Amino acid sequence: MKKVVIIGAGPAGLTTAYELLKKEKYEVIILEKDSGIGGISKTVSIDDQYLVDTGIHRFFSKNDKINEIWREILQIQSKPAFDDIKLKRVKKFEEKGSDPEKEDNALLIRDRYTRIYYGKKFYDYPISLEFKNIRKLGFFTVCKAGMSYVKAKIFRKEENSLENFYINRFGKVLYSIFFENYTQKVWGIHPSKISADWGVQRVKGVSVSEIIKHAIRKILHINVKNKVETSLIESFVYPKFGAGQMWNEMAKKIQAMGGKIITEAKVTRTYIENKQIKSVNYIRGTQEVNENIKDIDILVSSMPIRDLIKSINIEKVPQKIYNYSINLPYRDFMSVCMVVKKLKLENRTKIKTIGNIVPDNWIYIQEPNVKLGRIQIFNNWSPYLFKEKNDLENKVLIGLEYFCSQNDEYWNMKDEDFIQFAKDEVVKIGIIDKDDLITAKRIKIADAYPAYFGTYERMEDIIKYLDTFTNLYCIGRNGQHRYNNMDHSMLTGIETANNIINQKGGKENIWNVNTEKVYHEVK
Repeated sequence: MKKVVIIGAGPAGLTTAYELLKKEKYEVIILEKDSGIGGISKTVSIDDQYLVDTGIHRFFSKNDKINEIWREILQIQSKPAFDDIKLKRVKKFEEKGSDPEKEDNALLIRDRYTRIYYGKKFYDYPISLEFKNIRKLGFFTVCKAGMSYVKAKIFRKEENSLENFYINRFGKVLYSIFFENYTQKVWGIHPSKISADWGVQRVKGVSVSEIIKHAIRKILHINVKNKVETSLIESFVYPKFGAGQMWNEMAKKIQAMGGKIITEAKVTRTYIENKQIKSVNYIRGTQEVNENIKDIDILVSSMPIRDLIKSINIEKVPQKIYNYSINLPYRDFMSVCMVVKKLKLENRTKIKTIGNIVPDNWIYIQEPNVKLGRIQIFNNWSPYLFKEKNDLENKVLIGLEYFCSQNDEYWNMKDEDFIQFAKDEVVKIGIIDKDDLITAKRIKIADAYPAYFGTYERMEDIIKYLDTFTNLYCIGRNGQHRYNNMDHSMLTGIETANNIINQKGGKENIWNVNTEKVYHEVK
C-alpha cells in the first residue's frame, strides 16, 4: 500500500485525500499546522453564540465533479430555511435534499447581492450603466468615463501590468474611481507594479462591453444563465453552519475511510533521496522535538512554496531557485468580526431581509480614507450562524476585512487596539454608530493571498525545479502560488489524485488549473 503524505487540510489537501481513499489502496496522512480544518476557509465561533467565516467563501462551480463532491458531503435544501419561511421567499428547491430546519447536513441556496460603497453611496458590482449609478457619479463624470472607455478601445495598452489590464477593459476614469485605490489596499502596491496575470484570473472577461450586454439581456428577459462571467454569477450554495462545515464534514469522511489527520503539525524539514522526497519532519503543537514520517511514496504539498523550499536542505536547492522561492510575495488578511445592534445603512432595495438590513452578502469599500477593504454581512449568508435565530431581528453580524503584511503596524497591534481602530473606521464612513457594538473578535490569516509581483515573474523557473521531484505534487492556492478559488483548489486536488491513481507521470494538468483566460467554469 502506497504511503501518501499531504501537507495542509484545506480544500485542496482534503479533496486529494478524499478522492484517493475512495480507491481504498492508499495510506493517507494529512499534516495540518493549525488546530482546525479548512485552511483559509475555516468557520470560527464568537462567544459560542455566533459563527463567522475567515473571509468570503461562496460555493459555486459549473464543474460537474466539484458539484458532485459537495453534494456527497452535504445535501442542497429541499425545504425552506428559517429566513425563507420568515420572509416567504419563493425559491426553486431540490426535489430530494435536506430540510435545514430539521437537518444539519444542509447546503442553503443563496442569492448573491454585492455592491460597491464609495462616497457613502452604493454602486452596483460590477459597476453597471443603469441610471441610478449615472446619477450618483454625475453626468459630467459619466461623459468622461465614456470618452475614456472609447479611447482605451482605440489605443489599447500593452498588458504588462494590472493597471493597463484594467484600463483596457474599463477606461482610465472608471479604473481610477473603482479599481486603482482598492487594488492598492488589497496588495499594498500600485497596480502598475502588479502582473496582469492577477486580473486575468479574477476579472476574466468582465468589461464595460460585458456589463452592457448583461444589462440588456436582463432588460429583455433573455436567459443569461450560461452567458454570465465569474463576477456576475447571481446565486450560490452555502453550508448551513458556515464554509468550514463542508471541510469538517469532509475530514470526518476521510477519517472514516481510514485517512489520518494530524493537526497542529508544522512541517519543518523534507528529506530527499534520488530526486524523491522520502521523509518529513514536523513539530506537533508547542513541542520542541521533531516527529518524523519515513518511507513516503508520494508527497502532496499545499503549503506556501516559500516554506516548502525552506524545508529542503539548502545544499540541495540551486541558489537562484532558493532566492526566487523564499522571496515570493504574499498578502496577509485580518478580519474583525462584530456583533452590532444595527447598521446605519438603509435598505433601499426591493429585497426583503429580516430586520430590514441591507441585503448584501458582502460590500466592497472603495472609500479612500480608510484601510477597510470589504464588509461581510453574515445575516445574509445563513440564519443558522446565530445560535439564537431570533437574534436576527435585532443584531447584525459583520466581518470587517483588512489586507496587510505580517509584522506591519496593523498586524502587530494588540487585538483590543485593532478592534477599536476598525470600529472607528466604520463609524467614520457611516456604517454603524459608535455605541452599537456588542462584541467583537479579531482573526488573522497569514499568507492568504499569493501576490503577482516581485519574484513571481520567475514562477516558471520555480515550477521546473519543483517538477524535478518525481513524487512531489504542488496543489492549492499556496502550493501553486496562484489566487485560486475553492473550486480551483479542489480541482488541483482532483487532478493530483487522478495522476496518482493512474500513475501518470506529467504534472502539467495540475499546474494548468485556472490558467486559461476564459473562465473555466463557463460551459
